[in-house]
Order: sequence, then C-alpha cells, then structure tokens
Amino acid sequence: MSGKIKIDIVSDVVCPWCVIGYKRLERAISDLKLEEKIQIQWKPFELNPNISKDGENITKHLNRKYGMSVDDVENFQSNMTKMGKEEGFKFDHFTEMKIVNTRDAHILLDFAKEYGKQTELKMRLFESFFTERKDVSNRIILLDAIKEIGLDEEKALLILENDANLEIQKEEEYWKSLGIKGVPTIMFNDAVTLNGAQSIDTYKKILENLTS
Repeated sequence: MSGKIKIDIVSDVVCPWCVIGYKRLERAISDLKLEEKIQIQWKPFELNPNISKDGENITKHLNRKYGMSVDDVENFQSNMTKMGKEEGFKFDHFTEMKIVNTRDAHILLDFAKEYGKQTELKMRLFESFFTERKDVSNRIILLDAIKEIGLDEEKALLILENDANLEIQKEEEYWKSLGIKGVPTIMFNDAVTLNGAQSIDTYKKILENLTS
C-alpha cells in the first residue's frame, strides 16, 4: 500500500451518520479519480456495547439516551431519509425498528479485512440494517451477508464461536484512548481527523491537500 492515502473510519453499523459520511467520502474520492490511491480500513466502535440481547426500540432508545421526543425522532429519521436519497442510499425506518448489539458484526468486519472485502461487508450490513429491516445482531443474518460477499460462512462462524471479543474490545479501547467519543470519525494518514459526516467539498479539500 506504499504511496496510498490511508483512511481509517471509526464507525458502527447502526450509525446513520456513518452511512452519510462514507457515501460523501466515496463521492469525493470518485470525483477526484483517486480510487486506486486510497486504502480504507473500518475500525470498530460500539455505540451501545451494553445493550441487551433483545435490543431496544429505536424511539425509546433515542429518548432515553438523548432525550429526543417522538416528534424529534420522526424529524430526525425524515432528515436522514432525505440525505440518504441524495447520496444514493435508502433508509427505511419503521415503528418496530430496534437498536441492537453490534459486537459480532465488528468481529466479522475484521475477518473480512483479511480478504480485502471489509468495505463490501460494511455496506452490506448498512443495507441490511437500514434498508432491509434486518437484525444485524442475528448470526444467521450476519453469515448470510458473509456468503453474499463471497466469503466462507464456516470460517466466519468458527471465528464467532471461538469468541474474538477480546481483540475487538482492545481495538475499541485504543480508539477511545485517542479521545474518540462519537462516530463517524475519519482519520487521514494518521494526521488529519474529521468528526461527524462532513460535506463532499470538505473531503475533497483534505484529499487534494494530501495528493498535492
């Protein structure tokens, strides 16, 4: 990967802003024709590491965690749907939607990295959760995603059953130790850090500075 721009994206698969941020970054990279000069790696961050196995209704969750009213949640979801459409991504929010545990998803994203399919799996999981109303804490759903991107389900299941939690936890703690408290956080060449979903022009300026 010598000479490439290294981009680390700290994110969670149930984070809508992570979808928007990545899609805008992707457009910036495409507009500048830098696809062959970019190395992207997704780094784990669990927004709700202690959430119960059954998950939590998203409206109740946003009320409990951020104090958002029902109207606030509906307005937020409507805004995300609009921004997603602008970036070519479909958000399909629904009344029974739940926030779920994402530890296994991060374990499998680390597995996919070994085969150069991490971004493909990340987008598949974003789509599963936000577009297809699927539970990305369910191992059947996760292994279906693994199969869909052409990786070995049995190997993936073996990793999950052998419990790779510790390594993922260590990596999450590392990013938190750098002061990262929210996602997406995008780091360029370990030097430039952007928090939240930025505009396409902002990403372009960073990339142009790094390639000039």
